[in-house]
This record gives sequence, C-alpha cells and structure tokens, in this order.
Amino acid sequence: MFRNLSTSKTEKATSNDKKTIWGWAFYDWANSAFATTVMAGFFPIFFKQYWSYGTDVNISTAQLGFGNAIASLIVACLAPILGAIADKGSARKKFLILFAYLGVLMTAGLFLVGQGQWALAIVIYVMGIIGFSGSIVFYDALLPLVTSEAHYDRVSSLGYAMGYLGGGLLFLLNVSMTLVPERFGLPDAATAVRMSFITVAAWWGGFTILTILWVTEGDARPSAIGVRGAVVQGLHQLIETFKEFRRLKTTFLFLAAYWFYIDGVDTIIRMAVDYGLSLGFQSTDLILALLMVQFIGFPAALGFGRLGEVIGVRRTIFLAIGFYVLITGWATMMTSKREFFILAAMIGLVQGGIQALSRSYYARLIPSNRTAEYFGFYNMLGKFAAIIGPALMGAVGLAAKRLLMPPSPTAADLTHISQLASRWSIGSVAILFLVGGLLLYFVDENKGRAEADFFAKH
Repeated sequence: MFRNLSTSKTEKATSNDKKTIWGWAFYDWANSAFATTVMAGFFPIFFKQYWSYGTDVNISTAQLGFGNAIASLIVACLAPILGAIADKGSARKKFLILFAYLGVLMTAGLFLVGQGQWALAIVIYVMGIIGFSGSIVFYDALLPLVTSEAHYDRVSSLGYAMGYLGGGLLFLLNVSMTLVPERFGLPDAATAVRMSFITVAAWWGGFTILTILWVTEGDARPSAIGVRGAVVQGLHQLIETFKEFRRLKTTFLFLAAYWFYIDGVDTIIRMAVDYGLSLGFQSTDLILALLMVQFIGFPAALGFGRLGEVIGVRRTIFLAIGFYVLITGWATMMTSKREFFILAAMIGLVQGGIQALSRSYYARLIPSNRTAEYFGFYNMLGKFAAIIGPALMGAVGLAAKRLLMPPSPTAADLTHISQLASRWSIGSVAILFLVGGLLLYFVDENKGRAEADFFAKH
C-alpha cells in the first residue's frame, strides 16, 4: 500500500517507512478490541446482568454513568498535561506503552470480578478507560513522526481502518463465544463474557508489541532533564500553550468546529442504540448492528483517506458532515428494524472517515515539535464530546411535549406526542453538524500552517 512512498532529504528518518507505518497502525488494531468488545459491547450489558445483579435498573444505570463520567473527566484533565510532559522529555512512545499496558492489566482484571461486585468492576473499568484513552493521546501524537505531511490522511485513515477490522474480528469471535459457549469448551455465556476480557487483554497487549518493535520516535533525542524535569517543564509549557491559543487562531477555530461536529457524531451513535431499544430490538440485534459498523468502517475509512487526497481533506470532512445531516434526518423518520440496519450501515460509511481526516487535518495546524501536547487538547475535546448533544435533545424534547400537549390528552395522544417529541429531539442534533460545518468553513489551512510553523521556531 505504501511501496510508492519515498523519503526526501528534508523529512525525518522514520517518515514513510513501511514498517514504521504498519507498526503505528497496528496499535489501532490492538486497542480497538477494548473499545469494541469491552466499552461498546459487553461491559454495559454484563454490568447490569451480572455485576449489578439484583440491583434496581435505574440505580445500575446511574452507577455505570458515574463511572464513565469519572473516567472521561480524569482523562480530559490529564491529556494536555501528559502531552506537554511527553513532548519535553521526547517520551511519546514510552507514555503510550505505559498507558497501554495499564489498560491491558485492568482489562484482564475484569475476569476476576465476581457476581454482584459492581463497585470493583467500576473501579477496574475506570482504570482501563484511563489506560486506553491516555495511550491514544500519544498514539495520535506519533502520526507526524511516522509519515510526512503529504501522507497524513492516508496513514491516519489506515489506522482507523485497521482499528475497525481488528476490533470487529475479535468482537465477532467474542460474540460467537457467548452465543455457543459449549463449542469453545465453556460452561455458559457468563463465563464466555469473562473469558472475552482475557482475549481482549491478550490481543491488545500482544499486538502492541509490534508498535513497540517497529515504531521509532524519530525526533527523540537523549534527554538529561529526567522525569522530574520533564514534569516541571511540561507543566510550564502547558501554561504557555494556553496563552498561545489566543494567537493560534486557526487551530483554535478548527478545535471549536471539531467540538461541535464530533459531538454530533457521538450523539448520533448513542441515539441509534437508543432508537433500536425503543423499537423493541433484542441485544443480539444491537450487537449485529455494531458488527456491521465495524466491518463497513474498515474499507470506508481507507476510502475516505484516498478521497481526501483527491478532493482535499477539508472538502471531504464537509462531505462527511453533510452525510451526517442526512443520517440525522433518516433517524427522525425511522420506524422499522430494516431502517435501523440501514442507519447503522450509513454510520459505518462515514464514522471512521470523519475521525481519521479530522486527526490528519489537525496535525497540519499544530507546531511540529509539540504534537503530544496539542493532541492532548484534541483528545481532551473528544472526551468532552457528547455533552451539548444530549442536553440539546433533552431540552428540545421537553419543549416539544409542552408545545404539542392538548388540554385533555388521551392515552393515544400521550403515546403519539411522546414519539413525536423524541423525533424532534433527534432532529435537533443536526444543529451541531451545521454549526461545526459553518465554523470549519472559516478555517484557513494555509494560515494555520504558517501560524504553526512560526510557533515551532519560537
């Protein structure tokens, strides 16, 4: 795939080396097993049915929600700080390894959590998310070191595509284990789920070794400042970065645009599942839809990378935003299971593409010598995503109910109005894509590059 890429004299020694690129992309293949099998697939269901067995459903939902919120808040606060520290100590790869194997260890630890031990499950899960999300900060920051700017889009898309394929393949195996546990020598589905956590840990930890062996931090030079010095200088640099954002106007504008449209992406993903449940789908239906997204996302992410090279990254992101507006419109009219699977397929077509190209586009707008720090801010916004969308949907839904409610409603009226209000609330998510697209329209890539180059030299 990358045999035609060449390294110019002005590029870093590691740029466009095929082995380095594949080593970098394999980390997405490795860690996506956690995102798919644990975060999206089994943990939420197993938490309710096993670790919170006998607990009121609303209480277990609150417990899981608080756990996710705490993990996201911790990672969001740590991401820019860790990025600044890693840049000062030229230790992006070291921090990636540290956080990756924290996540691997915690994932394996879920196997040991017994029935009813919901508090222990939450603690281990939160630590696993910290490991997973923390490693992504440094994984993203390595992108400018493994390839040249001309190939950011293709390489970034390769990473996301590998993630969809790797995560999907292991998830398919894990789902099979739970559906027919006897074929795998397991006594029941609960044991199969617990064994799935072991397989995720082995997959994540095993394939990360390829990243360790094949990726070299090309700009890393021996540092004599030590860990303490890196921490002190990193925190000082973080303060300076907050000040710089006032002058890095293009970068700040893109981050604002990204915050809005990626919030819409995350909200749509969550509402597709909610809609499936409201239509009476079984958990097997939701898992099948998730698998569909994974396997469609693999070629689609690669295709978006190529499309970005042909028509431009910014235009391709605009195309994805427009497609998401159509997805939002489809969701407001969806009534059957068939339409739900069509919606899942549509999401699979653009989800990886918009994520991959947003990452590669952002890489062009930041100082090249402080990628971990700036990707810390980028990932911080990712963790704060899906905040505006749910709040907007809730407000619109309540307002629609009050507006549409007749003086003396019948039972049929209440059902109809409730469904109609839900559709209005989903439709409101289109506002996030429209605002994000509008802000992106004013992003001047050439100006952003000039600003980033200036700060890289000063």
